[in-house]
Amino acid sequence: MRSRGVVISGGGTGGHLFPALAVGRRLQEQDPAIRLTYIGGHRPLEKDLMERYGAHFIPMRIEGIKGRGLKGLRTMALLPFALIRSFFLLVRFRPGLVIGVGGYSAGPVVLAASLLRIPTLILEQNSTPGLTNRLLIRRAKKAVVAFESSLAYFKGKGVFLGNPVREEFYRLRTKPRTPNLTLLVFGGSQGSRVLNEAMLAALPFLKPERDNLCLFHQAGKAEFDRIKEAYVQSGFPDAEVAPFFFDMAGYFEKSDLVISRAGATTIAELIVAQKAALLIPFALASEDHQAKNAAELARIDGAEVILEKDLTPRLLAERILYYLKNPQKLTAMERNLAALKTEDPAGRISALCFELMKERG
Repeated sequence: MRSRGVVISGGGTGGHLFPALAVGRRLQEQDPAIRLTYIGGHRPLEKDLMERYGAHFIPMRIEGIKGRGLKGLRTMALLPFALIRSFFLLVRFRPGLVIGVGGYSAGPVVLAASLLRIPTLILEQNSTPGLTNRLLIRRAKKAVVAFESSLAYFKGKGVFLGNPVREEFYRLRTKPRTPNLTLLVFGGSQGSRVLNEAMLAALPFLKPERDNLCLFHQAGKAEFDRIKEAYVQSGFPDAEVAPFFFDMAGYFEKSDLVISRAGATTIAELIVAQKAALLIPFALASEDHQAKNAAELARIDGAEVILEKDLTPRLLAERILYYLKNPQKLTAMERNLAALKTEDPAGRISALCFELMKERG
């Protein structure tokens, strides 16, 4: 193998970061000489997470293409600079492989790698591919998909290996069922105002059963102080509220029911952990991909889905109380999720990575 370096690129949210971490850690387990570099966006969370896991992090000044106004023009203006910087970074690091994990940061890096004849692999975590990966497929050597139904988008280059999940999710113990219900509420790595507001407004309906409810809520940095105080004022002072749960696997293990968005990484973690969920897909997700992700679990009765347009505080409270009174439904949902479990996606993806590097020589 000419180079032991691997560049992983993607950005924007934890949904891109965590699959990157899962694959990167597995590559280094199999070959400690592998040098990992992550090229991502400018959000502080990306830098914090990558440094926490020991990866070399480089921020890329690029934004998602949204709209046709000034922001769209700004993004287009930044693209050439991002591509030029990607060339310089790849020439400097001389990686044996570049992996794109979706998100706007991956575009210029994977494109530059293909022009430099560096093998490229893209990971698509959603059931419907995002814009970046759809544009990159012509340049990529292979595309790994999380759902078998996604293979049709990738013109013979797709490989169904599942969505890589951090190893700690595979080590979770089954939580014994008790008369109480423990809820884990989160709206992705940055939080969700819609979920935060719905949960707070549902608390008065839940108050009669507060002694039977335990609450963990990842509120996001911007909303943290307000949400924490609102729980106290609503009569739930023992609710554990945080800007971000770094040990998300630990909170999955302690919970009976997850209330969350339906990003691809969350879906994969629910499947691996076999954890029942009430999913509220982000209504403005590109091509409605979160609703499609959630539908994959609803199809096998592995989760309940409430569309954002139908979400009300009363409905949310009613569903929570339903699961408090009907724990056998949670057990059934957990069993059903086993049908979607794939065997060691991170390990199989890392094996494919080594194959691609070996082909290069």
